[in-house]
Amino acid sequence: MKILIPKSKVPAAEAAIRHCGYGQIVDRRENKISYARRPAGGALYPRFHVYLEDAGDNWSFNLHLDQRAPVYAGQTAHAGEYDGVVVEQEGVRIKNLLLK
Repeated sequence: MKILIPKSKVPAAEAAIRHCGYGQIVDRRENKISYARRPAGGALYPRFHVYLEDAGDNWSFNLHLDQRAPVYAGQTAHAGEYDGVVVEQEGVRIKNLLLK
């Protein structure tokens, strides 16, 4: 799920997603930074996972739900949900926090 937020409302996307309860993840293999939030308990999965992208006048928050860790050695395949009720509810929660 892509969430577009105007930069005029949220000038610093990294600080904004942290405000929503997300922690930074650094993928050293792919040299990428993303953010995750665990919806319940202390387990690593399931977790909401967000990639931030500069989209001109907006920030793009690319949200999905990781159900479990990748299972194939050397692969990045995972059980991710990119839409559905739970992902939509989290998208609404993020928008409400960022645009209030």
